[in-house]
Amino acid sequence: MRWPALGLLGTAQLMLILDITVVAIALPHMGAELGLDRAALTWVVSGYALTFGSLMLLGGRAADLFGPKRVVLAGLAVFTAASLAAGLATGAPLLLTARIAQGAGAAMLSPAALSVVVRLFDGDERNRALGIWSALGGGGAALGVLMGGLITAGPGWAWVFFINVPLGVIAFVLLAWILPHLPRAAAGSLDIPGAALVAAATGALIYALIRAGDHGWVNAATIALVAAAAAAYAAFAAWQRRAAAPLMDLRLLGRRPVVAGIFVIAVATALMVGVFFLGSFYLQERQGHSALMTGVLFLPVALLTMAAATVSGTLIGRMGARLLAVAAMAVAAAGFLVPVLWSGTTAMVTGVSVAAAGLGALFVVASTTALASVAPHEAGVTSGIVSTFHEFGASVGAAAASTAAATSIAVHTGVAQAASGFDNAFLAATGTAAASAAIALWLIPAKTK
Repeated sequence: MRWPALGLLGTAQLMLILDITVVAIALPHMGAELGLDRAALTWVVSGYALTFGSLMLLGGRAADLFGPKRVVLAGLAVFTAASLAAGLATGAPLLLTARIAQGAGAAMLSPAALSVVVRLFDGDERNRALGIWSALGGGGAALGVLMGGLITAGPGWAWVFFINVPLGVIAFVLLAWILPHLPRAAAGSLDIPGAALVAAATGALIYALIRAGDHGWVNAATIALVAAAAAAYAAFAAWQRRAAAPLMDLRLLGRRPVVAGIFVIAVATALMVGVFFLGSFYLQERQGHSALMTGVLFLPVALLTMAAATVSGTLIGRMGARLLAVAAMAVAAAGFLVPVLWSGTTAMVTGVSVAAAGLGALFVVASTTALASVAPHEAGVTSGIVSTFHEFGASVGAAAASTAAATSIAVHTGVAQAASGFDNAFLAATGTAAASAAIALWLIPAKTK
């Protein structure tokens, strides 16, 4: 029953990823019907992202202490119930509360589910399993645009939340039945002070990155948030050295495979999210496509991301993580260059699709590299670390795309200047992918598979 369990866990993870872009597409209709101002609409997205990102290390540690099946089911139950509440919301207070609860459920579910995958599979089977996991998660953002357009144009914005309810209930029942009872991987109690410190630090840093997109990278409040995050991380590190039952072993962050994995996941997610939003903006604002048509045009992006991740789950056992990472980043760089050399809808969709294929492979490299050598009692917290850096990457990518759109596109009125803004943004993505390939060649251990 391991492979059906993987399918259900991957579907649950897909729900969490879809919930970001599906909701983003529905925001205008949501705001009009509920009378939400711009600040409230921003927090509909940011509240989920902040809670999700800041609590994942706690969710991963809880999976080690209390058993991953228990935490998976608890997280799925919270996420599903919160989705129902969000769909029933008639104003900002209930909607924002429900979104924060969704983020808390997702923060329990995501690292615990990845911990289950790591513990259920081994060797080449683990690589294939992580390929499937990465395929479902990696294609989720692009699929979310299509689904968001279809749902919003059809039954209405509330169904971007309601659709999670039957899926969540079915997944809960089936997972409760087929998911094996994996034993607790660690003993001790939950480090509440450590969890509070790391959640505050991560939340502050993610919020700083979110603000940077609208207010600039050198804004006083942004700098203050980054400084507060650094101070909270320093306090967290100091506490971990003296706590009787620390949230995590800080030596994990000194292991080369873990560092390599979190570097790759952060870069891949930043590039995926940043270019995804730039491409969406280009297709709607420059080419005049509707949100629904933009979603349809992004379908090849989602399919190629998922296909590449699935195939890479097999290839990584033959090529090794280092060679696959370099090849995937080269493919991504080549894809990002296409919209610079040629203009128009076809060039944009082709380039982003090629780049997405490379990025899909990188998600597999990241998970496999970071989790290849961890012991069972470290699987949950390491999964939480990987998932947290996934959110860091997403926040950086969204902020960078927002800055590019604001400074290089929205400010200029001429078509040539706007085109130059897009060219600069995609050239930056090309350079980032190429530089990351060189870093991966040095950072990823030669024998990591």
